Amino acid sequence: MSIRVKLHQYFRDMAGGQEVVEANGGTVLELINDLGKKYPGIREHLLDKRGRLQGFVEIFVNSAVVYPEDTAMKVKDGDEVEILTIVAGG
Repeated sequence: MSIRVKLHQYFRDMAGGQEVVEANGGTVLELINDLGKKYPGIREHLLDKRGRLQGFVEIFVNSAVVYPEDTAMKVKDGDEVEILTIVAGG
């Protein structure tokens, strides 16, 4: 199943400048793995060595945040997925 994924600017550069890309999978993790096949290097920016979301990555499915332990969250056609980076400062 193909899901539309909106990418934050940081990740767009890895996807050839595209703001919205298509990814296949039934879970958030499967989407990330598919993005990694299509856009080399993006998976390593999204996941750490243990397969958890990097601390600066925020993923939303239908406006609900996906926490690092929830990459098994199911997705389906029509879902809205957005991948952002967290910016901190003071």
